[in-house]
Amino acid sequence: MHATQMPTHDDPLDVETFARPEQQRRYTAAMHRIAAERRTGDPVRVYVSAAPKTTTDANWQRWLKRITEDLPDGVELLHYGSAFEGQPYAWEALVDQLDGLVVIGRPKRLGSRVHVLGPVARLELRSMVAQKPVLLFTHNLGLVPVIDCKSQVMAPSEAPRLKLIAPKRWSRDSATLQAALDALRPVDGNGQGPEAHRDTADHLVAPFIGRRAVS
Repeated sequence: MHATQMPTHDDPLDVETFARPEQQRRYTAAMHRIAAERRTGDPVRVYVSAAPKTTTDANWQRWLKRITEDLPDGVELLHYGSAFEGQPYAWEALVDQLDGLVVIGRPKRLGSRVHVLGPVARLELRSMVAQKPVLLFTHNLGLVPVIDCKSQVMAPSEAPRLKLIAPKRWSRDSATLQAALDALRPVDGNGQGPEAHRDTADHLVAPFIGRRAVS
């Protein structure tokens, strides 16, 4: 069932995705294009965006390990500490070197599908969401493509936060996740990687046309 169909029990979160079928098709086509254009030996770098409180949590290394396991083999994982190494934060200089983004928000409660991103993470997401795979890390579902989530900008207006809600019936077998993972799969020296897909979008912004803007 798609998000555009009537959810059961009058629960608006009881859907597989908040993206419309056409948005899903455009998204997967865009991810296939990225995968098809990757060359043998190209490094694949994914940045994990997390608040300082998250990176100092006792579970931080365990979460990084789980994200690494959920991503394709060979992906290089970066985060604030490893990317900037004590240097001033310079996202604009880093973002063009990245192939994907994983955001870790503050869950509403343990096991919740509602996650809140701070102002910095929201801006990092905005800079990549229309171009590269962007995934929300959830403790109960694993990695969920942001396109499948419902987004809501939150106060304060001078430094807005972003609420992301994962759909209740989202599945790891979803076409959007598999396409995003293919887009992040390195191609080894034997040419092994995701198969080239002929059905590709003309540009990478197309999947997000018509969606509620993350402003």
